Amino acid sequence: MMFQTAIRPDSDDFAANSAAYQALTQELRTRLARVTQGGSPAHVARHLSRGKLLVRDRIDRLCDPGTAFLELSSLAAWGQYDNEVPGAGIVTGIGIVQGRPVAIIANDATVKGGSFFHETVKKHARAQEIAANLRLPCLYLVDCGGAYLPEQDRVFPDRDHFGNAFWRQCRMSASGLAQIALVFGGCTAGGAYIPALADQVIMVEGNARIHLGGPSIVKVAINEDVDGETLGGAAMHTTVSGVSDHRVQTEPEGLDLLRRLVADLPHPRAHWQPPRPPVPPALDAAEIPGIVSADPKRPYDAREIMARLADASDLSEFKPEWGASAVCVFARIHGCPVGIIGNNGALVSDAALKAAQFIQICDQRRIPLLFLHNITGFMVGTEAERGGIAKDSAKMVYAMANARVPKLSLIVGGSYGAGNYGMCGRGFRPDFLFAWPSAKLATMSADIAANVMLELRRGNLRQPPTQDELDVIEAQVRAQYGEQSDPYYATSRLWDDGIIEPEQSRDVLGLCLSLLASKPDDAHFAPVYRM
Repeated sequence: MMFQTAIRPDSDDFAANSAAYQALTQELRTRLARVTQGGSPAHVARHLSRGKLLVRDRIDRLCDPGTAFLELSSLAAWGQYDNEVPGAGIVTGIGIVQGRPVAIIANDATVKGGSFFHETVKKHARAQEIAANLRLPCLYLVDCGGAYLPEQDRVFPDRDHFGNAFWRQCRMSASGLAQIALVFGGCTAGGAYIPALADQVIMVEGNARIHLGGPSIVKVAINEDVDGETLGGAAMHTTVSGVSDHRVQTEPEGLDLLRRLVADLPHPRAHWQPPRPPVPPALDAAEIPGIVSADPKRPYDAREIMARLADASDLSEFKPEWGASAVCVFARIHGCPVGIIGNNGALVSDAALKAAQFIQICDQRRIPLLFLHNITGFMVGTEAERGGIAKDSAKMVYAMANARVPKLSLIVGGSYGAGNYGMCGRGFRPDFLFAWPSAKLATMSADIAANVMLELRRGNLRQPPTQDELDVIEAQVRAQYGEQSDPYYATSRLWDDGIIEPEQSRDVLGLCLSLLASKPDDAHFAPVYRM
């Protein structure tokens, strides 16, 4: 049934909300424009002077014309390293090549020579994780200087550092997922293993080089004088060492060859189509900024957001008269069935139980789940604790964590504390997690955190605080939580897969659902327990 909206686009509140959100959207667009420029103008000019294409131009030439490219974590490393590592020096995402979805991992050599920082490793590995989950081939567009040496302790030694990316590459290849590398520039030290571990390798004559130790390292290690081309150029590796399978003269030629290699891959599954034709929402998604309150303390109905994401704005609500703070609906997005869970206020016991039952029903019916985060958490207080909120919220967390269907998360407002857990935050490994510019992510809000820290300090009987000291504590806590709950702080550290505009959400979610629905699925039967 089509949702009946209560929103009045001609109201003062709507206009104020829209204006406030427009500022957030413009900030997002400005920052995205900055990172897509790559490195400094001087580094970009030097890159082009070598006859090389910019990283996004390579991706555009590789992907089928007119198809979408779902870029991930565009603002990784934002606000860190004096903003000299835009996008963490790497572009990752899912594109369509020869009619099939593939994961693309592409170094940006205009940013620190394509070297790997801590966030670069995380972004590279996250793309591999998605590829493995979706059973997608991995295409590596390699132009990589290896680990950024001043950051070696955050890049090299730990389990989830640079070696983790190579481990994933080996495991995916062994599982039958093609790993194909096209080398555009220098690949030194750890960077050399990206093509060396690939199933097939293409190198571009003149610029591409692969060597475990470059000429300077060779000179220091064994006192041998050798130039880079002789040591690890395309001609040597294609005709002598056998590291490379193909040699091309230009980057466009290499990208055409990569497309041909993808065309040779066997299709692991039949082409998937959504069970119903997509239907646009009856309610305009452009109205979402006017719905989201400019004041985060003012609530809004989660159904108003859901109705602007769903096909025909058609929502079939589960238990509409019970557990009202949990909003659970069956819907379709771009023809794909989906169970959407949102909330109107803190989740009390009956709302948590309602959400748990809904999750189990979706799991039984193989319906993907979408969680819309705008949650302060589960209810607190004496009444809530006596009513069993701890065990009831745990049942929701348990049901969500064990659901075997695809899970998507979209942080539209606050995502605090245990509410983040129950709504499938990053720690519960949703298949994709995106955020809006209005998102806030923290253990609790700045107001609550400040009050907690002040009460703790006031409780020190041995050394009672002065008012000036309390004022300093409050200012410090508010500044910390204000900075660390900001969506750009989160996306810079890859706590999500990217910030998107509200109006883009339906298309992004629809693309994710189609990718998830078309991956091979092991048959399963899941029981439903009435909580």
